[in-house]
Amino acid sequence: MPRPEDLSRRLAASTTRRSFLAAVAGVALSLTGHRPAAAARPVRGAERIRGGWFGFCGHYFTTGSCSSPDALPRVDPRGLPVRPGDGRRIDDLGRLIDATGFPVDGQGAPLLAADGSRLPPAPRTRLCEDWVPERHGVDAVLQGAWYRCCNGQIRKLVDCCSTSRRRINGDAALVGYCRPGRRVFCVLYTETGVPC
Repeated sequence: MPRPEDLSRRLAASTTRRSFLAAVAGVALSLTGHRPAAAARPVRGAERIRGGWFGFCGHYFTTGSCSSPDALPRVDPRGLPVRPGDGRRIDDLGRLIDATGFPVDGQGAPLLAADGSRLPPAPRTRLCEDWVPERHGVDAVLQGAWYRCCNGQIRKLVDCCSTSRRRINGDAALVGYCRPGRRVFCVLYTETGVPC
């Protein structure tokens, strides 16, 4: 019979940290009578996965996405919302906009009111520093980042940090990559365009 030390070395050599942690979590949950929180399947963007887990391109975490005018919290380098599928600018209503901020359709034609006039522009707000404080009543600032190769390019994942002890999904906030005195409130992402 193999010694426990030999078994642990063999297990460590044959698994990645993520697969090892997933296996340990699965065993722990089965011992407590619970099912695993996240199925081993690809997750697009920042969708909610069963059991309170969220995912960005294969990276799983328990903090929810920041509020956004679209389903996923993709932002440009200045923290302003963009459409997740193609990175085109959107306003706070989730509408595509032109260079002057007026709403347009998918082909770039102006959106018109019933009387034929152009629809007025809506604000375009930074998601972390402005949108989150307004909707959730907390201070917030972008701090810390980590990177993943996603769909052939580097995706930058960013913590929206606050002094709040609660995160967007209501449970205790984690330190994450926030600076001292702040904790992760929610997460968002930017596509860098850098191939990987």
